[in-house]
Amino acid sequence: MSPISPGIFILFIACYFILLLLVSYLTTRKVDEQSYFIGNRNSVWYLVAIGMISDSLSGVTFISVPGKVEVASFSYLQTILGYILGYVVIATVLLPLYYNRNLTSIYTYLQQRFGPVTQKTGAMFFILSRLVGAAARLFLVAGVLQLFVFDYYGIPFALSVSIMIALMLVYTYRGGIKTLVWTDAMQSIFLLLAVVLTIVVICRDLNWGLGDLVSNVAGSPHSKTFFWDWKAGNFFPKEFFGGMMIAVTMTGLDQNMMQKNLSCRSLKEAQKNIYSFSIMQLVVNVFFLSLGILLYQYLHANNIPMPLTAKGGPATDQVFPLLALQHLGTFASVIFIVGLTAATFSSADSVLTTLTTSFYIDILGYPTDGIDARRKRIKNAIHVGCAVALLGTILLFREFNNDAIIDTVLFLATITYGPMLGLFAFGILNKRPILDYGSLIVCLVSPLLCFILKQYSEQWMGGYRFGNELLIVNGLFTYIGLWLFSRKKNALPALQ
Repeated sequence: MSPISPGIFILFIACYFILLLLVSYLTTRKVDEQSYFIGNRNSVWYLVAIGMISDSLSGVTFISVPGKVEVASFSYLQTILGYILGYVVIATVLLPLYYNRNLTSIYTYLQQRFGPVTQKTGAMFFILSRLVGAAARLFLVAGVLQLFVFDYYGIPFALSVSIMIALMLVYTYRGGIKTLVWTDAMQSIFLLLAVVLTIVVICRDLNWGLGDLVSNVAGSPHSKTFFWDWKAGNFFPKEFFGGMMIAVTMTGLDQNMMQKNLSCRSLKEAQKNIYSFSIMQLVVNVFFLSLGILLYQYLHANNIPMPLTAKGGPATDQVFPLLALQHLGTFASVIFIVGLTAATFSSADSVLTTLTTSFYIDILGYPTDGIDARRKRIKNAIHVGCAVALLGTILLFREFNNDAIIDTVLFLATITYGPMLGLFAFGILNKRPILDYGSLIVCLVSPLLCFILKQYSEQWMGGYRFGNELLIVNGLFTYIGLWLFSRKKNALPALQ
């Protein structure tokens, strides 16, 4: 069991949510519908940048990145380095595109460039990806809280998750983006403090100073960062360029990440936000990976058995919770729960607002200005409906409770960004119009081809394993497919 009572954990989580509700109250006293969608385009850029840290991470990342150091070393840093180049593309290409067109939903660009079917296709891929991805991440982390906190009081999983989602619904219902800019910035600070303070606790227990910390992390065999086996999934060019495209798609082509960027006061401030965020992202992940080395050194120094999966393999995702909640003491337990809560809810709460925005604008086709009472009721109903859909998806995961299913779902959520990469690349890099309905066909076929390629690449390609570069392949398939459904610009004047 945890070194302190689960009741203390519930008290801290309750206080945390009271703080979120207080921030929500303070930021929604004078709001309108433009506050909900784009924060009246008055968000402070550095608050957006700080908030994007927690928004880009999840509770799964909070647990998994340090845990996987044992088997993957610092190879994840190759992907993060690729992110930085991707953020440069976002700042110099995508943000000017969105600001010049005064967009609220970025998928409106697809309607302007190709037509309404393509707009709805891009939006549906986003909605599916974000709903399933957020549900899977929240499910996995809610399982940790359920095991160490709620099971002690006999609170059913369905009830505990329902309460969590209801609380997220309450503090995002009115303020939307205006509230999220502030709450996500606050949650990022809690997340970073949790990582730093956990490192401090471990160093104290191991009697290390700052010099010891740096030398032990740098001298560890797990600090190896660059890998050069071209067949392996962690081959540097795969990780780097795949990471670049992950940043472009999962940040620059993702309504969830872009909506707060579009709430900045100007394009210049939004660009400063992205550049600052890219540096913070690198620093934060170095801390996460360094924490991973410390966790395993603490494990070995204290002869603590490695947790195992049901199949007998190393359960790397359990290492951080195990040490924080059972071995590092009361203070570490509290900061772990606070950090986990911050990482989880900052990546899930914004989904309710951005899914609502995309469904309202892209699927239903409503404008965001001049909203009357009827449309306001529709917007609010969509927001609640997204919360119910998130809860239902989580409960489905709980019902089947199969790690293989979750892994497959997360993989499918990832490859759905490939079609968006192809759609935006085709729209930006050439002027050819397409048959609007063709985009739907292409965006369904491309992920299917990538799924097949992923399953059989080792058999067909002499042991070659796809890594992050599969996203690029997916986008390339989409681009080629769109070209097949396109014509010269003067051939289809009605589609221009």
